[in-house]
Amino acid sequence: MTKVLTSRFHLKGEACDLDVYLKTGGYQALAKTLKEFTPDQVIEEVKKSSLRGRGGAGFPTGMKWGFVPKESKRPKYVVCNADESEPGTGKDRDLMRYDPHQMIEGMVIAAYALGAPNNYIYIRGEYWYIKEILERAITQAYERGYLGQGILGSGFDCHIYVHPGAGAYICGEETALLESLEGKRGHPRLKPPFPAVVGLYGGPTVVNNVETLAAVPWIMLNGGEAYKADRKSVVGGTKLLTVSGHVARPGNYEVPMGYPLMKLVNEDCGGVSGGRRLKAIIPGGSSVPIITPEEAEKCNLDYESVAAVGSMLGSGGVIVMDETTDIFETTRNLTHFYHHESCGWCTPCREGTRWLEKVFERMHRYEGKSGDVELLYDLADKILGKSFCPLGDAAAMPVQSAIKKFRGDFERRIKQTLVQIQAAD
Repeated sequence: MTKVLTSRFHLKGEACDLDVYLKTGGYQALAKTLKEFTPDQVIEEVKKSSLRGRGGAGFPTGMKWGFVPKESKRPKYVVCNADESEPGTGKDRDLMRYDPHQMIEGMVIAAYALGAPNNYIYIRGEYWYIKEILERAITQAYERGYLGQGILGSGFDCHIYVHPGAGAYICGEETALLESLEGKRGHPRLKPPFPAVVGLYGGPTVVNNVETLAAVPWIMLNGGEAYKADRKSVVGGTKLLTVSGHVARPGNYEVPMGYPLMKLVNEDCGGVSGGRRLKAIIPGGSSVPIITPEEAEKCNLDYESVAAVGSMLGSGGVIVMDETTDIFETTRNLTHFYHHESCGWCTPCREGTRWLEKVFERMHRYEGKSGDVELLYDLADKILGKSFCPLGDAAAMPVQSAIKKFRGDFERRIKQTLVQIQAAD
């Protein structure tokens, strides 16, 4: 497999230095793009690659860029979403920590394609040390002419600024991110209009994930068709996955799109730790539905295959759970997270997550009432598809899928059931 994203990871951060990045092929894609491609041709090349957004939504990147109106009286912007807050996900952290110039180069190419002179990296507030890495890399890029006025002798001006968030999960949603970037409270905006038309400061804006932008230099250097060819699914390229939980070798793994999930777990990650049996996997970060071992056996890591088993590829956070795991407790923990991170803007999410947690806590004390499992499912249904932004769905889907597939872990929390078990003993 051709490594698109992690080819410099073995350098253990040395690629943070511009000289090392240049020696390993850095900024060649930018030079080629400015010399050989018009902005429209860049967008077409990205469309050819079939690159889809790697932040979770999976929207075609080239199409997203194409939505930006060419003639706009307002300035255009490219915003990098580096607010990596999805539990179980740590891929963007390593892309910025080990190879920041790759993402910066991709961002400059995107800015050239869209005609955006001023651009922003919105980084998770807890990633303070990575913010410092990015700012050093940006300073180096300015010193060598890869950022600033008339970059590389072209007529294109490009500036990038790093803006830290304050630890709000909701600001991973692109419109809440833009609100925060403007200095306002991070509440989602009503869509339409979409950011590509009315975004940052009212100007056309493209918001792309770190991993998405990091793939752009390879595409422009080698061609969109070459990127699409290195695949095992209808979607081109590779995917960077964070594997955590009960595996022998957790970490970040770059694999071709369409890679078998159980091959990743058993071969790349050394299998379930301790020789125990697999009980469940969350394939795309905490907000997606959980799947069983039987479903995992049929699952390949691309958008269509994961959807076919009733889940989503999401942010690529693969959480592996062995036979000792209580799915009730893991779902309760996730529910606590989503209740805490709800921005409170809309009633279904604000009140629904509160009631979900309230019922979970009652059942956690083995004081669950008859019908509480059904109540949890119904509460989640009242949130799903009815909240202002996807955070409501993120809270509801794990609950419903866990009850459907691991109902026994929930039912044993009912007080009547506990009494019956004790009487039998």
